[in-house]
Amino acid sequence: MGNVLTEDQVDSYHRDGWLSPFDLLSAHDVAEARSALEARESAVEASAPAREGGGVGRPVDRSGAHMLLPWVDDLMRHPRLLDAVEDLIGPDLLCWNSIFWIKEAGSASYVGWHQDYEYWGLDDDRLVSVWIALSPATEEAGCMSVIPGSHRQAIGHRETYAADNLLSRGQELDLDPTEHDPVAMPLQPGQVSFHNVRTAHGSGPNTTDDRRIGLSMHYMPTSTRQTKVDWDAAALVRGVDDYGHFAHCPRPAVDMDPATLPFFEKAAVAMRDIIYGGARTVEQSI
Repeated sequence: MGNVLTEDQVDSYHRDGWLSPFDLLSAHDVAEARSALEARESAVEASAPAREGGGVGRPVDRSGAHMLLPWVDDLMRHPRLLDAVEDLIGPDLLCWNSIFWIKEAGSASYVGWHQDYEYWGLDDDRLVSVWIALSPATEEAGCMSVIPGSHRQAIGHRETYAADNLLSRGQELDLDPTEHDPVAMPLQPGQVSFHNVRTAHGSGPNTTDDRRIGLSMHYMPTSTRQTKVDWDAAALVRGVDDYGHFAHCPRPAVDMDPATLPFFEKAAVAMRDIIYGGARTVEQSI
């Protein structure tokens, strides 16, 4: 278990708040994952009116797909990925959520500069966000950028609800990121980046002729607590959970498994309460 990252890589992550790139999936694995995602999208589009911005089914399905799709759950538990996360934060791991980040070809969609810790209600800032590229995530395609060292301070935010901002509340930092030496993290399909939950990050529009498809996973120590709601869910992906602060997500046996749908719906309500708590409600996916 563990020991896939060098000591220098671990030190760099803790010093700067990010690490990239990390090779994870083969070309074959990426092709299978993208094919599975787009087959799911096609099935939904055939049975419901199309909606803008890509995604997986109903708006909320962009978040929490590991409770609906076995291949997402399997990827969340990829041994080499968990080895790397263990190197960063220890052996007992929960995955709090999974989120698809899809920018269509030529899309104006972007992700405003923000720090996730300010919105997620989690009391442990060791959480590691993993971003997996399922298509080229170049600078032209709108790859993620980070501000090194920004995980060491809280930065004020404003909520814009901008139409093209993929964030739920259109969050934007109260600073000009260009004045803080941002670093782009381009990824080839199958590569991964890691960043701390406090690290300021954002991404621009996709100006290429291919979709930019990413899948983020958010890992935390099992000792973490949720402070915004009384009930929340997370998947136990490695080690033991001696705390019981989160209900453990069931694993789907088939796509849209009827056995996991009720749990998914309950978790989706909790997620909306966390993300939109105290905020103006808008029709936008979380």
